Amino acid sequence: MAIVLVVDDEPIVREVVVRYLKREGHTTLEADHGDRAREMLEQETPDIVVLDVMLPGTDGLELCRWIRSRSELPVILLTARGEEADRIVGLELGADDYVTKPFSPRELAVRVRTVLRRSAPAQDAEARLSFGDIEIDTRTRDVHKGGTEIRLTAKEFDLLAFLAGNPRRVFGRDQLMSRVWGYEAALDTGTVTVHVRRLREKIETNPSEPAHLQTVWGVGYRLVP
Repeated sequence: MAIVLVVDDEPIVREVVVRYLKREGHTTLEADHGDRAREMLEQETPDIVVLDVMLPGTDGLELCRWIRSRSELPVILLTARGEEADRIVGLELGADDYVTKPFSPRELAVRVRTVLRRSAPAQDAEARLSFGDIEIDTRTRDVHKGGTEIRLTAKEFDLLAFLAGNPRRVFGRDQLMSRVWGYEAALDTGTVTVHVRRLREKIETNPSEPAHLQTVWGVGYRLVP
C-alpha cells in the first residue's frame, strides 16, 4: 500500500480522511497548514498528497506549484464546491485530480487508489509507443520529444499513452474521463480540456495548430501519428 500525506487545516476532515485511507491499508502522514506540509515533503517521501486548497500559510495551489516544480508526485486537490476557478488553476498547475467539499470519504479513497494505480509503472509487454518525434515508454513512464525528455504529470502521461495506444480513434470527453480517470460520471469534463491543452504545449511543435493531438469538433479528441 501507499504513504499518503493529508494536508487540511480542519482536524475533523483529516480524521475522517485518515480513517478511510487506513481502512484501505495505506500509511498516512498529516499536516494542518501549507508550511508544515512543505517541511514534511522535504523530509518524507509520500506516494501521493491529498491537499486542501484553502490553507493557512502557504495555500494549496502554491504548494501544488512547488511540488510540481520538484517532482511528479501525484496530487489530489480538495476544493470548495462551486470554486471552479480553483479547480482549473489546480489542474493547470499539474494536480492529477480534485474532489469538491463536502465529499464522500469513500469516494476520496477510491480516487486515491485510482490515481496510484495509474501512476504505477506499466507491466505490459507492449512497452513502447511512438509517433512523430515522440517516444513513450509505458514501463518507466518516460516521454521524449526529439530525444529530449519531457516531464508529464501522472494524468498527462495516462492521457497521452491511452490516445497513443488507440491512434486515430476519436474519444469523447466523458469516455476519456471513464477510461483515463476511471470515473463513470464526470463532475467536470473541463478536466479533460485542461489536460489536452497542457499536453499540446509539451508535445506539439505548434500547440495552436496541433499536428497530433487533434480536436474533432462536437465529438472529442484523437491522436494522429
